[in-house]
Amino acid sequence: MGATAPNHRAISPLREILLDLGNIFSNSGVSHLAKVTQNNPKIGVQNNVKKGNLSTTVPKGPKAITKLIKGGLFLLALSAASSLQQLSYAQIAEAPGSSIFTVVRTPNIRPFPFHSDLAAVSASSGSDIWAVGQSGVHFDGLTWTAFALPHIAGDLTSGITGVADLAPNNVWSVGNININEQNPNQVIEHFDGTRWSVSPGPSFQPTDQPTLEGLTAISATDIWAAGSILTTIGGFQFAFPLFEHFDGTSWTATIDESTLDGFIFGISADATNDVWAVGTVALGATFIEHFDGTAWSVVPSPSPGNGQINLFGVTAIAPNDAWAVGFFVKAVNQDRPQKTLIEHWDGTSWTVVPSPNVGGPNTQTISNQLRGVIAVSANDVWAFGDTDRFDTSEITNLVLHWNGTAWSIVPSPDPNPRHTLIDDVIAGGTVIPQGNLWLVGVADGFGTMVLNATGQ
Repeated sequence: MGATAPNHRAISPLREILLDLGNIFSNSGVSHLAKVTQNNPKIGVQNNVKKGNLSTTVPKGPKAITKLIKGGLFLLALSAASSLQQLSYAQIAEAPGSSIFTVVRTPNIRPFPFHSDLAAVSASSGSDIWAVGQSGVHFDGLTWTAFALPHIAGDLTSGITGVADLAPNNVWSVGNININEQNPNQVIEHFDGTRWSVSPGPSFQPTDQPTLEGLTAISATDIWAAGSILTTIGGFQFAFPLFEHFDGTSWTATIDESTLDGFIFGISADATNDVWAVGTVALGATFIEHFDGTAWSVVPSPSPGNGQINLFGVTAIAPNDAWAVGFFVKAVNQDRPQKTLIEHWDGTSWTVVPSPNVGGPNTQTISNQLRGVIAVSANDVWAFGDTDRFDTSEITNLVLHWNGTAWSIVPSPDPNPRHTLIDDVIAGGTVIPQGNLWLVGVADGFGTMVLNATGQ
């Protein structure tokens, strides 16, 4: 698929949607949706939205919803500085002295200014690891090799958001194409050991706009993808949570029409009857659903703060042990500074667990955002994301660790910047048995980034 070189710089994976939504929220008011909701018994608003917040900070118009769901993970961002140089590999930087992570040399499929950002990673073994996003890279146990992915051009009009590596000849990925263009749509791709190809997904109405943001696999015949769908009801467009299941033969879709403006960003399963999906109700409240083997249902979850809030990632460890991570904003109707948000499921309810922030809990000049979470064991859990310093515009990696008692910040390296503007974000992670941790993301706003820690 051909592409024109973009003349813009991406701030980071996932982050663009939040910046864009902040502008939507600050310029939007209540719309016709409230009336339509009252008159349509099929549509309901999720019950844990904070009262007084929905009408003032969460847009309800079709334009706002369209912009939200089209944005996904890859919106157009800032103009590039003319002095930026080509980056063909993620450059190596020395890690802080106390860091257990090292930067691993990884290739970029395309030269700057095209993007090779990584958003997700999965492994069937230590010698079969796939990381995907604006490109794909594979680790065979010795070296990383770059792969082009069907319909992914590296220009932010498309991107892969989730991957599940079941075996060297059975890898699935999901994402979105035609972002901010005509006919935006989801994409499902499969690797058969030789090449990547597009796989047929569920059938939708011609005017529907499905997006997929996460993927989890219990087995080769039990795979879930999740995201959102913009669909037309009574002449108006509405956004609902979307779940898609693969049974080994075909994909089928389930749309949760009970939760208006529900967006799923992360999904994880530890069994066929224990699947968790997390996200937000239009950035106004956390949103969590659970699949018990028969049906999806909304599970109440706390929503701290009074501003924007979202859950990006989740990991299911056991029926009584799951973690969800994201961010929240304390101030009313604000989009920053963002604070880390970590919630835990104990088999009965979700509760907020205190988590640290770079700059401290009361900083007004640094945002802290968690984008994913992985677990080695119940007492060895890792969350990751980025920090954004308002004064220097530096975006740097952020890693937190749970030792069974408390969360703490773990030093993490950043690739050497090509210029004065540092822009590194960890967006995905996976664990290989015996505590081999792999984290992936974007280096310097454009390139692949892989961090590794062994023996954890």
